[in-house]
Amino acid sequence: MGRYLLKKIQHAFWTLFGVVTAIFFLFNVLPGDPAQMMLGQNEDQAQLAIIKQKYGFDQPIFTQYLYYINDLSPLSIHSKKSENYTFLKPQTYHYKSLFETSKYSVVLKYPYLRTSFTKQGKKVSQILKETLPNTLVLAVASICIALIIGLLMGVLSALYKDQWIDRLILVGTTLGMSLPSFFSAILAAWIFGFLFHEFTSLEMTGSLYELDDFGEANVLKLKNLILPATVLGIRPLAVVTQLMRNSLLEVFNQDYIRTASAKGLSAFQIISKHAMKNALNPVVTAISGWFASLLAGAVFVEYIFAWNGLGKEIVNALNTLDLPVIMGSVLIIALTFVSINILVDVFYTYLDPKIKLNT
Repeated sequence: MGRYLLKKIQHAFWTLFGVVTAIFFLFNVLPGDPAQMMLGQNEDQAQLAIIKQKYGFDQPIFTQYLYYINDLSPLSIHSKKSENYTFLKPQTYHYKSLFETSKYSVVLKYPYLRTSFTKQGKKVSQILKETLPNTLVLAVASICIALIIGLLMGVLSALYKDQWIDRLILVGTTLGMSLPSFFSAILAAWIFGFLFHEFTSLEMTGSLYELDDFGEANVLKLKNLILPATVLGIRPLAVVTQLMRNSLLEVFNQDYIRTASAKGLSAFQIISKHAMKNALNPVVTAISGWFASLLAGAVFVEYIFAWNGLGKEIVNALNTLDLPVIMGSVLIIALTFVSINILVDVFYTYLDPKIKLNT
């Protein structure tokens, strides 16, 4: 197990390194001067020169790339001169010096995602800290909805194969997979947040925490989670339902299921004790991919419902070309993908003992 995990972590490292390289060169070849973006309309030549020197924008693109890798790396090299870009301020960065020379020091620190261009030098890590938990809450709620309802509908559809219940579920799941999330979000907000607002008490927009009537404290608003979580969970729900149905139908044809049925076990006992566990493998695969995808797919849903999460922040950053926020957000989503893939590979061995880890 240890060697297997080490191998997976090594693959994850190179995957993240490729993502970092791709997003850096992709966003840094865009037209426009980052220094001008940071200064806005208050720019002048002297200020532009100071900003370019401070953030390393006056260096060749490959040198800027090395600076970016140096910022992200926990083990990095930094100058001792305050006028250099790689200088670390003790009151700003938490680090421990490991090796020092007269000009440079090797330090151990937290990965630095830089600062926002448009939010008065606010750290990207702080922006992610404020928005990522809201997106995770939304993604977890969506997956829970998809799993609970999807598994029940999948079992029901398999038990009543080719009957009207099965056909109705198949039509509904096909429709759910074909509807884009942004269209479902607009439709749900209009119907349940506007037309039937008096009956549902749901708002068209709203986040997990909102200011109270006095504007002094944040108040938890769980009802604002209902519409975006349901909309975001429609497509994974449809996938889970169909996968569970097809997987159960395949498992029902296995010999051990026929033996259990011959022993007089009820349908509930057969499904819960024998069929369900073996039928869950494709569902786990789908859910693992969907959970990571929801962090990226939540962009439009969060923006439509004004949900204060990572997706809404990405849209705002794209509108203002706030490159550090965009790059940091993409990197976090990529990290989530590789982490979930590792956890799912390990979880497979619990679901199916026949699967051996390739060490």
